[in-house]
Amino acid sequence: MSTPYIVLATIAGYFVLLFIISWFASRNTSSDTALTGGRQAPWFIVAIAMLGAPISGVTFASVPGMVVAKSYSYMQMVLGFAVGYFVISYILVPLFFKSNLVSIYGYLKDRFGSNTHKTGAWFFFVSKILGAAARFYVVCVVLQALVFDYFGIPFILNVIATIALIFLYTLQGGVKTVIWTDTLKSLCLILSVVLSIFFVARALDLDFGGMLQAISSSDTSRVFFFDNPSEGTYFWKQFLAGVFMVIATTGLDQDLMQRTLASKNIKESKKGLIVSGITQIFVVGLFLVLGTILALYVQSKGLMHNGVPILKDGVLAEGFKTDSIFALVAFDGGMNVAVGILFTVGLVAAAYSAAGSALTALTTSFTVDILNRDAKDERLAHTRKMVHVLMAVIMGIVIYVFYMLSSDDAISAVYALASFTYGPILGLFVYGMFIKGNVRDKAVPYVCVAAPVISWVIQWAMKTYCDYTIGFELLLLNAALTMLGLVALRKK
Repeated sequence: MSTPYIVLATIAGYFVLLFIISWFASRNTSSDTALTGGRQAPWFIVAIAMLGAPISGVTFASVPGMVVAKSYSYMQMVLGFAVGYFVISYILVPLFFKSNLVSIYGYLKDRFGSNTHKTGAWFFFVSKILGAAARFYVVCVVLQALVFDYFGIPFILNVIATIALIFLYTLQGGVKTVIWTDTLKSLCLILSVVLSIFFVARALDLDFGGMLQAISSSDTSRVFFFDNPSEGTYFWKQFLAGVFMVIATTGLDQDLMQRTLASKNIKESKKGLIVSGITQIFVVGLFLVLGTILALYVQSKGLMHNGVPILKDGVLAEGFKTDSIFALVAFDGGMNVAVGILFTVGLVAAAYSAAGSALTALTTSFTVDILNRDAKDERLAHTRKMVHVLMAVIMGIVIYVFYMLSSDDAISAVYALASFTYGPILGLFVYGMFIKGNVRDKAVPYVCVAAPVISWVIQWAMKTYCDYTIGFELLLLNAALTMLGLVALRKK
């Protein structure tokens, strides 16, 4: 069976599973439980769902490939993630449960006022719609090359079909569907990676002991970097970035927090988050091990790119992108066809579940925070469905705009913009929780817009005049500027 048919059959099978899960999850679902999940999700299901929730299709393809250039340095950030999950569990979760929030940005309304509330919600909306669309765009491009071009199907129909399927399976069940499909996603990801390691190692004639020896002796398996503080891989930069990044992009993100808010109580929610954070270390470890095995396969088989060996003596061929390594090996003629199926399962599970989760979170936040609909409102069911349609249409349009721009720089700019938007959200929450006193609510939107602008100017100036690149520190700089602005707005 050729590659397009393998991929298409795998996608079809996975969507059948998704619709079955969606049907079971949507039974006895009301408008309220569509937004909250009914607050009856068992902690271990939430833990499994949260385990795979941060992993997108781009992550699935990128993490194994990145070991060629950066070894296992990403693990330093993942250790920071685990610490960040403890912070979320013991500081943010009690705060959200105490306020009985449907959307986490409702806290901003209670603490500051309606203008601050809507500001936080709009910042989330912009960052999530751009970030989710950008990630899904990359996956659509991969699937276009593997499948749709073969059948002569244009990119626009690719986007319409996949967005329509995601829309349908998330429409009725809401958050409950997200939790259960994320559970399926996590299990598929772990199974895909473990079996891929097994098949690729077997193709290299390595038994378990030989595989461990090959990994430990490879230059790609270095984990800790303490030698050069100016490098992006320096341990404390990565570790601290991991702590604050997960607090901002998980603890203060409606998309990811909607799962844990569906837990029965604070204790169950904490347990699910902590178990997820610790388990994530081992799951990412599997991705990194797979990366080393893939690199060994590419080098030993002499795979080529533009007539040049892709990897020779640890050096990549010029112009080759490491994100492509997993797909290249998976569909190599000398590889077991099972690896191609496993790659497709993992990619589809990561991409479609992440897009479905983002769509549901956008619907919840827009309905509750921006339209001010109460969870008990009789008109909620109709409003939520209309908003769900709107979010799906907007996501599809943004994906197609990326395609029309057809520029890696445009995508990088979108990711940079998304990272800017989390700074004001982090600043608002930190100020609200740890600094007493009210602020002038009407002026808060101006502060939250000014903080990213000033951050960008500082970033540009440091690079231009000091030759210093502000990386992960940008999030903290952005949040600090937001907090300084709020201090200036304090009421006497």
